[in-house]
Amino acid sequence: MEQIKLEVCCGDMQSVLAAKEGGADRIELCQALEMDGLTPSAEMMAEAIGLGIPVQVLIRPREGDFVYDEAEIETMLKEIRLAKRLGANGVVIGALKSDGSIDEETIRCLVSEATGMSITFHRAFDVCSQPTEALEQIVSLGCHRLLTSGQAPSAEQGIPLIKRLVEQSGGRLIIMPGAGVNQENARRILSETGAHEIHGSLRRNGSTDSELVRAVKNSL
Repeated sequence: MEQIKLEVCCGDMQSVLAAKEGGADRIELCQALEMDGLTPSAEMMAEAIGLGIPVQVLIRPREGDFVYDEAEIETMLKEIRLAKRLGANGVVIGALKSDGSIDEETIRCLVSEATGMSITFHRAFDVCSQPTEALEQIVSLGCHRLLTSGQAPSAEQGIPLIKRLVEQSGGRLIIMPGAGVNQENARRILSETGAHEIHGSLRRNGSTDSELVRAVKNSL
């Protein structure tokens, strides 16, 4: 049986330490969670990576939509190079065209820059226009994992689409449910979708809480 893995989204070092203490298998590292997450600073990357837990660095240069211009794409390429140089396990990326389709050209560039790293396509997928087609594009572009709420406000509400995505992917990449994950619903989300990884921020009073992480980990 495939091992269940818990990834925890952390927006500050207090959260990273709590996630590690609680038994998280991996960190998604970002800052500015009030903006749904932006690329963390070099100092934050280095400190988190130095703790020895696998770190996936969010590559997102600004808040708002996922339609990027040339300058923003160049910024993302530089951020990927920095994360790689500092020893990050992987990066978390995403880009769309204005019609809601996957921006294949941009993703191809980002994936090429991240060669040798674990690559997750983030929840830009949840606002894309054609999820079935988008999944095939994400697979063909070389991403290893897709973080999604099933295009719903929470992963629990998105179970039907997540289940279809797991079936469609056929093991070609990992489908990782995320959004609104807690100790009460994590097991259900995994069992009903067939997914083997799950993602949550598990925050209390603004930061990730080790007891919440441990509770979810123990529920899996």
